Amino acid sequence: MSWDDFAKHAKDAADWGAAYHKTIRDRPVRAQTAPGEIAAQLADGPPEDGTDLGTLMQDFEDIVMPGITHWQHPRFFAYFSSNAAPASVLAEFLASIIAPQCMLWQTSPAATEMETRMMDWLRQGLGLSAVFQGVIQDSASSATLAAVLTMRERALAWSGNQEGLAGQATLRIYCSDQVHSSIDRAIWIAGIGQDNLVKIPTKGPMKAMDPDALQAAITADRAAGHRPAGIIAATGATGMGACDDMQAVAAIARAEDLYTHLDAAWAGTAMICPEFRTLWDGAEQFDSIVFNPHKWLGAQFDCAAHFLRDPDQLRQTLAIRPEYLKTHAQGDIIDYSEWSVPLGRRFRALKLWFLMRHYGMDGLRTRIRNHVKWSVALCERLRAVPGFEIVTDPILSLWTFKQVGASDDQTQMLVDAINDDGRIYLTQTLVDGVKVIRFTAGQFDCEERDFDTAFDTITEIAARA
Repeated sequence: MSWDDFAKHAKDAADWGAAYHKTIRDRPVRAQTAPGEIAAQLADGPPEDGTDLGTLMQDFEDIVMPGITHWQHPRFFAYFSSNAAPASVLAEFLASIIAPQCMLWQTSPAATEMETRMMDWLRQGLGLSAVFQGVIQDSASSATLAAVLTMRERALAWSGNQEGLAGQATLRIYCSDQVHSSIDRAIWIAGIGQDNLVKIPTKGPMKAMDPDALQAAITADRAAGHRPAGIIAATGATGMGACDDMQAVAAIARAEDLYTHLDAAWAGTAMICPEFRTLWDGAEQFDSIVFNPHKWLGAQFDCAAHFLRDPDQLRQTLAIRPEYLKTHAQGDIIDYSEWSVPLGRRFRALKLWFLMRHYGMDGLRTRIRNHVKWSVALCERLRAVPGFEIVTDPILSLWTFKQVGASDDQTQMLVDAINDDGRIYLTQTLVDGVKVIRFTAGQFDCEERDFDTAFDTITEIAARA
């Protein structure tokens, strides 16, 4: 393909993209294909001869699109939305065209310096103090892994990378029983082991980690000869939005000299609205914090904002400097590859720059507030319908419900019927071991009418069940 051909086809793709988003409400939210249906339309081996772009685009429409679940659909109420605001998509397109590899300052100074400034813009937007510095990771999972590795090295006096874990005291890391599975995976990868991730029971309507149980677990582990290394707290946890008591966790961590990490992957975005910051009161005292702008802020996936009180601890954990990676330059520079597990890094800061400049923080705050308001209103409408019960009240725009007296199998049948209908997309979760239906709002362009459709769909299908 020549670059002249690229220009033509890129214009066609942009037109297709605009039409797709303008008509997306006409599509079922979740893919309606059967397992194996897409694979059956793909050749068993690679072609020897090339194919013209017109044919490829038609195959894309005919083969790929029927098997796509539309995460940008305004009635996507399952999981946490992975957003793609138009300004962010445009920035990602430009980043793809210039295709820089931004591992070092010298391999793209603009990417490094923009990342530093964009993370500081986000820091200010969240109301965090200037003590925090930020780095863009691909996802909250990577930021959590970096935090766990830092906990490990700090607890081992920075000897783990060199000496390994054999013969060392058993490390212990603490979190609530509501955390995301990425915490478990980070423990595996770090070599600490699932048995050494101590999950603390929760209490209260926010299902916060029980501080007394946390302290008791740490004390018992020290008595047993184990070495406590860190605590991972959450605000807006994935299942039902659980929020830990940051002040209580931070106080215990200070007394026990433990590294603290806050997983605010979804709910962190809402902290750009001052009225929601009670959900992470005490976050300022944590060593690291992560939230995903690609979830609720509107940034194109992938983009995780990782804030650090002392970046030197992360660099001491991850930095490796062979001669070919050394930057020989005058002045104070940052090589962000020393702040991340991967060496290679994409130009993610560009989409944050486009996003915040185009919509402004006020525009982004308005979206978050609307999503919360409309979600809470839907919850109250459903609460008033006989035969439904609200299991957990809204935490921001996330809440759970079920039909009164429904078994787990009946609840799953209702979820499946709603999703097969196609007008909205929901998912299930467990609360205190009982299957419930989970509702969360956060798609960038959703409108109040989409919540009306959600109410109609849920009540209509439940009435037929």
